[in-house]
Amino acid sequence: MLLELTIAILLGCLAGTFTGIAPGIHINLVSAVLVSSLTYFQQFSLISLAVFIVAMSITHTFIDFIPSIFLGAPEEDNFLSILPGHKLLLEGRGHEAFLLTLKGSLLAIPLILILSIPFIYFLPILYTSIKSFIPFLLIFLSIYIIFREDNFFLSFTIFLLSGVLGLLTFNLPVEQPLLPLLSGLFGLSSLAVSIKTSSNPLPQRLCLLKEATLSKREYFKSSLSSFIFAPLCSFLPGIGSGHAATMASEFTDQNPRQFLFSLGIINTIVMGLSYVTAYSINKARTGTAAGVKDLLKTISSNDLLIILIAIVISGLVAFLIALILSRIFAKFMNKINYKHLTFAIITILLIVNLFLTNPLGLLVLLTSASLGIFAVLSNSRRINLMACLILPSITYYLFN
Repeated sequence: MLLELTIAILLGCLAGTFTGIAPGIHINLVSAVLVSSLTYFQQFSLISLAVFIVAMSITHTFIDFIPSIFLGAPEEDNFLSILPGHKLLLEGRGHEAFLLTLKGSLLAIPLILILSIPFIYFLPILYTSIKSFIPFLLIFLSIYIIFREDNFFLSFTIFLLSGVLGLLTFNLPVEQPLLPLLSGLFGLSSLAVSIKTSSNPLPQRLCLLKEATLSKREYFKSSLSSFIFAPLCSFLPGIGSGHAATMASEFTDQNPRQFLFSLGIINTIVMGLSYVTAYSINKARTGTAAGVKDLLKTISSNDLLIILIAIVISGLVAFLIALILSRIFAKFMNKINYKHLTFAIITILLIVNLFLTNPLGLLVLLTSASLGIFAVLSNSRRINLMACLILPSITYYLFN
């Protein structure tokens, strides 16, 4: 059993590396395919398959900042990294930007273990107490984010349009609805704008890990704010890492490097705690946690212990893999035409959507890309586009 679990962790790290660097290939998709193909994996124990998913997802959170920073191809958990990451990339500091997220993700591993204790013992009581208030908490959070902008009418308009688009997407027969919705809002829109507004980035300077650093004050403020706000996004529906990062940034100095460090912490904490949440309140807040629940049916305390060990080991392995890959990507950026690369990534995203969704999904892709471009050009904070997930969650809890 120990050998099987070890192999599952290593294979999960390899799979997470692939999903992390491949735009459009999401861990939720791999998890769903695995769960739906159990007849082909009967020789493996269910806990080993669950550990594979856990290791893949944790590795993914370390690696997936590479395409968002170097290529401008985000996913729903790290789309906010595009703007500060892209800014540093154009200055030739893309490698430094990635290393800051990497340090954040590594710090998240012990924080997950610390936070697991109150999640196990107190989250069931808390969740039972606030369950009926969840839609109102989501409404309050949305209003807070909207009114934090200078032009709150514009931010409300974008929030509303994105929310309606999300409602339509999830209630129409769209295959893999998250793929065209998020690819358009946060991927194609950024890439399309960058073609007209960006020049080639400066040659990327390779940065030593110890050089990608913050002051002690910045480390402390980022770590503390992330520690406070990340847990909220691990059990509230429709709220992702981007919301936690936005709230955490209100209590930091709001410089790009500090923000990237915080986002690295939050992204990994949210993923890791989603499995603890599935154990403590039997609710899956990420696609991979849902996959683990489908496999194990009921997550036992022994299963959770194995999962937490897998999180620690895969986090350390992912850290080493990410260090190597980031240097390769930084060197790669020095030798290519950035606009040609942008066109290539747009083509890849279009092809991925063409094969993994249906014609209605392609319509969603074009619509969401148009809305994303409007948000970028109007200088609205793109956290408002996450209404595509929040508004459906609000309506579900209000009317079900």
